[in-house]
Amino acid sequence: MNDSDNEGENKEVMEIMQEMPTSQHTELPPCKSPRQDTLETESGRSLSENIEDVEEISQESSPHGSDEGIGHFRRSIAEDEEEENGNNSSESCHSYKTDREVDVKKENVINGDRAGIQPIEVNTFSGSTDKDDTDDSNGEKGEQGALNVPDSLDASSHLSADSAAVSPVSSSGGVYSTELLDCFGLNLHRIEKDVQRCDRNYFYFTPANLDKLRNVMCTYVWEHLDVGYVQGMCDLVAPLLVIFDDEAKTYSCFCELMKRMAKNFPHGGAMDSHFANMRSLIQILDSEMFELMHQNGDYTHFYFCYRWFLLDFKRELVYDDTFSIWETIWAAKHVASSYFVLFIALALVEYYRDIILDNNMDFTDIIKFFNEMAERHDAKAVLKIARDLVFKLQNLIENK
Repeated sequence: MNDSDNEGENKEVMEIMQEMPTSQHTELPPCKSPRQDTLETESGRSLSENIEDVEEISQESSPHGSDEGIGHFRRSIAEDEEEENGNNSSESCHSYKTDREVDVKKENVINGDRAGIQPIEVNTFSGSTDKDDTDDSNGEKGEQGALNVPDSLDASSHLSADSAAVSPVSSSGGVYSTELLDCFGLNLHRIEKDVQRCDRNYFYFTPANLDKLRNVMCTYVWEHLDVGYVQGMCDLVAPLLVIFDDEAKTYSCFCELMKRMAKNFPHGGAMDSHFANMRSLIQILDSEMFELMHQNGDYTHFYFCYRWFLLDFKRELVYDDTFSIWETIWAAKHVASSYFVLFIALALVEYYRDIILDNNMDFTDIIKFFNEMAERHDAKAVLKIARDLVFKLQNLIENK
């Protein structure tokens, strides 16, 4: 094709363009970079401006976490879209953004880009704060009362499982490591299992009172995570709750009780001492019974007494007798011996002495026997034998 042909075609094109009506000359929007495109919504407002709107609306929403503020924001977006479509219907060029991109941006604005926010540290307000002061403090790192959300901060990276943790109900807030929360969650699972089966046949433990028992136990474990929950602790809380019918008083009493009883649980190490002392006592006070135990499989280790010492005989007695036994143990510390539980345990064995000797019981027989006799013991008779054993030992020591 020669130059004369090209010039002829160009002239034809120019003539056609001049004959076109001016209404069809639509001016294209200025070219934007991908970064600018992502920072603007369909209405032309910046993403940061929309986020500020969300913050203002959320402050006006219900304090109980309702979605009323978000609902206003959704409606305001719809109204803006209708007004924008009415005023700028001639500017159809703004539809170059796909519907999918617009929906994604609106969702990100409404949700506050929740997927990218990791609430790591929360500081509660120490006092009342005006709305304006709150707005000014948002986004300023480190100020009291602000919600600090660092870009990349993992609490578990700088806190160990034994880090000092502030109670969730504390006004000072707190940061909790992943290990600590996992440990507490495991304890909650154990508590839930034991609460549901604790003294189910006793009239007091209705669903409402089981909730009280659960609250006391969970509070104790949170404040004593180094001890944690061990099966049997619910049995120690239950009689106290029956007496006080008050969570705070029950918790306070239980904490005092655990100062002595915690040593009986696996991490305490006192159980071996109880077994050794029982062996010595029965060898001195009833040598015939000791010989029978030694000959029939040697159960002088007294492992069948484990539950007795762990729960202060709570599962061996009915509730009224449990109260009498516990009060006697607490009082004996001041008038007789701080080890009176050993004499009660020995008294239980002595109360059935003739039955054990006549049937020549071995370790399996004696475990089965005492399991069948649970909640059928004569508590008053057992306490009388325990006192007699104390006096007998005192006389032996004095006459030695």
